[in-house]
Amino acid sequence: MEKNETVLRLPAEQLFQKEIDALIAAEKNPIPTGWRMSPQSVKTYICGGKVGKTEITPKYIGHERLVEIAISTLVTDRALLLIGEPGTAKSWLSEHLTAAINGDSTKVIQGTAGTTEEQIKYSWNYAMLIAQGPSHEAMLKSPVFNAMETGTIARVEEISRCASEVQDALISILSEKRISVPELSIEVAAKKGFSVIATANTRDKGVNEMSAALKRRFNIVVLPAPANLESEMEIVRTRVTQLSENLDLNAKQPADEVIEKVCTIFRELRSGETLDRAQKVKGTSGVLSTAEAISLLCNSMALAGSFGNGMITNEDLAAALQGAVIKDEDKDQVAWKEYLENVMKKRGSEWLGLYRACKELV
Repeated sequence: MEKNETVLRLPAEQLFQKEIDALIAAEKNPIPTGWRMSPQSVKTYICGGKVGKTEITPKYIGHERLVEIAISTLVTDRALLLIGEPGTAKSWLSEHLTAAINGDSTKVIQGTAGTTEEQIKYSWNYAMLIAQGPSHEAMLKSPVFNAMETGTIARVEEISRCASEVQDALISILSEKRISVPELSIEVAAKKGFSVIATANTRDKGVNEMSAALKRRFNIVVLPAPANLESEMEIVRTRVTQLSENLDLNAKQPADEVIEKVCTIFRELRSGETLDRAQKVKGTSGVLSTAEAISLLCNSMALAGSFGNGMITNEDLAAALQGAVIKDEDKDQVAWKEYLENVMKKRGSEWLGLYRACKELV
């Protein structure tokens, strides 16, 4: 499959096709039914390593044991549920697991308040249905239906945002591994290799609590936020580099001190205290996740490339921080001002330029 340079965002299996091909070519371990590579090779693809002369870039930086549990779950007949705060790479890990296992990460259902049971199972082309009656040709199969027929993995993003009755449509599918189509008097059984990877946020507003019956059908893996500043910086650095390669930002990669400042600010506002635990900090209404830090730095690069000399300045960073931190005008404005005066201002000359640039905007 050739890369399309005009596509804004390539699926993982195209973006990292060389790495996947190298792992498949060098495979020496048993491969489960429906998979393209062994569980060991999937782990190498996710966590990084080397195969032959090909360097495998890490896709998930965190606890490797959690990755092993996730992969081994998919070898069994149980589905996988990735839970964590926003920005803990749930969707990212889900996409790369399916890319490595099936070479296709595009069988996705995006959970929303408007997601219906038809989107989980199947629907109809109503023009054909009226003209010809129920038929295989008139049926519109969901990603889950297609995954069952092909023995591959379907992804359900933000499952907790779906209404309870929509969530429960998955119970019979995950239990019986079948979809009944009464209109055609048929029952479609899943092929070996079929599974579902679902993701759910723990801090999302408007969440519909998953039933105990549905939770029992999943093996749950909780993805934690980065344990320390260094690991969060590594994640941010890696993802900003990857993202910026596909965008015409015309800017240089952010320096380590820039990444450190952003991650420090986010971690302190998120935890409600400074990194040295010497001072309490008023929190903000936003999550300020690692994913938002990545987006913030990409936005700063865009500002620097479009309206500067290609180097991120304090002014670029301040503008991006203002938009990321202040979500609720009243509460967050007060918290941000206090942080600037009580924390950032007192950090010395290295932070003075950023403090002044931020101060001008509040």
